[in-house]
Amino acid sequence: MPEIDPAVAEPDRPMPVALIVEEDAGARQQAAALLEESELRVIECESAEAALSVLQRLGPGIALILSEVRLPGLIDGVDLACLVKTHWPQVNMIVTSGDPGDRLSGLPDGATYMPKPWRALDVLMAAERVLPARSTSA
Repeated sequence: MPEIDPAVAEPDRPMPVALIVEEDAGARQQAAALLEESELRVIECESAEAALSVLQRLGPGIALILSEVRLPGLIDGVDLACLVKTHWPQVNMIVTSGDPGDRLSGLPDGATYMPKPWRALDVLMAAERVLPARSTSA
């Protein structure tokens, strides 16, 4: 039985969005390429401030945020996680870093830490967990 594209099957239901928040363009593009294999629409941001701007516009449509801990600007990934869990508690928040230092002590409840280098399978499994359950009836 062929798989049905959810955007075609349910045209009135917008695709959930994943935000990738990462200063390093290569790492950001790698994560985006992985998540584009899921049923999430991917938006890339270079900073937490840019991610907050997207959240202001699309709040309920955001299903997942994958953010580096160390970001340029005034807000880092842990601060972003705190803001997200306060204002958009339904959003699944994953922070990642190869060297988080002592910042993980400020990670809010409900946010997850994924160490770098992360495995592609872990990122894809995180994406699968945030997708709405599919109907198995045709």
